[in-house]
Amino acid sequence: MPGYLIDMDGVIYRGGELIPGADKFIEQLQSQGVPFLFLTNNSQRTRRDVAKKLERLGIQVGESHVYTCAMATARFLASQKPNGTAYVIGEGGLLTALHKNGFSIVDKDPDYVVVGEGRNLNFEMAEQALRMILSGAKLVATNMDPNCPTQHGLRPGCGAVVAMLESASGVKAFSVGKPSPIMLRAARKELGLSTDETVVIGDTMETDILGGTQLEYKTVLVLSGSTCEQDLRRYAYQPDLVVPSLGHLSHTRVQDEVLGRLAKAG
Repeated sequence: MPGYLIDMDGVIYRGGELIPGADKFIEQLQSQGVPFLFLTNNSQRTRRDVAKKLERLGIQVGESHVYTCAMATARFLASQKPNGTAYVIGEGGLLTALHKNGFSIVDKDPDYVVVGEGRNLNFEMAEQALRMILSGAKLVATNMDPNCPTQHGLRPGCGAVVAMLESASGVKAFSVGKPSPIMLRAARKELGLSTDETVVIGDTMETDILGGTQLEYKTVLVLSGSTCEQDLRRYAYQPDLVVPSLGHLSHTRVQDEVLGRLAKAG
């Protein structure tokens, strides 16, 4: 049975507001037993926090339906260096994921400098991270998104902080979040899906659609977030299907609707 990897901001909600029809789409997936995961490149919240936010918006899902870039990063690092150490620029979601995967958070001689989203960055932290990188710590980013949408507009994202450290150190970061195949492949395996059974739904060409295309998943672009239809002409790759929003995929048999439209698009 095909399953879905679903982006959140711009697909399910904008800021603190539910995008009309998104809740109905998820309800239909649940009622039909269709496997799905919410994927987010925001490392600030734990998966439980994300599930609670969705609940407040009227979408009832357990935390097992949430997969964050913090989780992907922590699991990847644990596979590379079990019981390793990290200096972290980030917040609770990233710290929790690293702890759950056996990492210790340190402020001296870490194996990795790990960068995520957050509002607690100061220049002293950046200087400390830089010294660690120059002393041999490996620079890892939970994602390379240059900015993050908020209710008040954009703020600098993880990628902006990483770019500063890259420029100062001359060291390139390794990124685990979307569009990295590490996160998207791990999410697919979490659902027990094959490549042919996986559909990525997102609002961003540079992350969701690019990542899905590179792994040969089916891709659905929704225009309820950061991408307009006229933007598509700028990209060498294209989504398999473009719809105004998730609400336009709601149907009595949503699987038949989505897969039928994907087949026609192909």
